[in-house]
Amino acid sequence: MTGTTTAGGAGARGVAPPGRAAPRHWRAGLLRGGVELRHLLRNPKELSGHLTNVVVALLLVGYIGGEVADTATPMSHLVLAGFAAYLLFQIGLVNLPQMLVAEREEGTLLRLRATPGGIPAYLVAKCLLVVTVAVGTLGLLLVAAAVVAEGPLPRGVEGWLTLLWVSTLGLLAVVPLGAAIGAVLPNPREALALIVLPTMGLLVTSGAVFPITSLPAVVQQVASVFPLKWMAQGLRAALLPDAARVAEPAGSWELPMVAMVLTAWAILGFLLAIPLLRRAARRESGSRLSARWHKAARSGAVPA
Repeated sequence: MTGTTTAGGAGARGVAPPGRAAPRHWRAGLLRGGVELRHLLRNPKELSGHLTNVVVALLLVGYIGGEVADTATPMSHLVLAGFAAYLLFQIGLVNLPQMLVAEREEGTLLRLRATPGGIPAYLVAKCLLVVTVAVGTLGLLLVAAAVVAEGPLPRGVEGWLTLLWVSTLGLLAVVPLGAAIGAVLPNPREALALIVLPTMGLLVTSGAVFPITSLPAVVQQVASVFPLKWMAQGLRAALLPDAARVAEPAGSWELPMVAMVLTAWAILGFLLAIPLLRRAARRESGSRLSARWHKAARSGAVPA
């Protein structure tokens, strides 16, 4: 009798069993992500930023000539594959942290702290938004390059499957990591400087815009620690002919290593993201939010 009463009391209080909590968080996150995606599609200013990246990539492809050393592969194709990887990397590791920091300043994390399962649902929503934008941008880039500049597309079923799993693992590697970074960045004004310069450095050193073998060995070793190098290498494997492998440091695509490194970064990102977001939410308070608004108003960042 007592057990029945306890169970009924828990149900009356609205405490969901642990087994039902996760599906509820996923549903809430997917619904929130759908709303945010619709808002993005109705915001021409935000959409133009992603379209600008595609235009920049097409201009690079049209400008670069020549061929990859010891192959008949156009250098522009190698650059396109690398820049496609950088776009995925940038959306997860630059755009997402900026969004999180801006919303934290607006009090979003403070509201989530009072919502059961708010942080996991919020992370699901952001992942849905970022992944959709990244996949859409990648698809637009590849199709536009193929039409405008005879850019490369995957060859056969194997090429499409490689493109699919490399893009998926690459996003899993950078999106949770971007969420973790967004949880610890100080404010939107400093966030851009703190994350853009390192990512631009990785763009240059990871072989995304020219063969990585042209860089010093020590630079290659440092770049191999980070996911961008392996994302670019995996997309080259999907988009370029097999003969282009000679431009890789190991003389092969090293797809098993691509999978292992990206999986390791994905696990690290997930282990960091939710605890750091929860910590950021716990530290939020009305007084902290009010103090930030007053400081921003004094500096002219927002209307007083």
